[in-house]
Amino acid sequence: MKLEITKKELEFDEEIKRKVNIVCSFCHKKAKYINGSIRTINKTNLAYVEPHRIYIDSLVFLVFNNSESIFLSITERTKKGLVI
Repeated sequence: MKLEITKKELEFDEEIKRKVNIVCSFCHKKAKYINGSIRTINKTNLAYVEPHRIYIDSLVFLVFNNSESIFLSITERTKKGLVI
């Protein structure tokens, strides 16, 4: 049995982009936006929603559409690997 995974890219909410750009302009920073996606396993009811990512300097913020919350991804790279 072979699992087929379908990936559908989500569009970033323009209102969130506008708000982040206003804050970044005060700090003289530039934000990089990466769209999230929905991954579904065909013929099942399982799905994974990958959040949108906002990169500002070395910080990564995770954002979902239609949500008031923004999550900060706290990871640190070391010579041994990734530390959470």
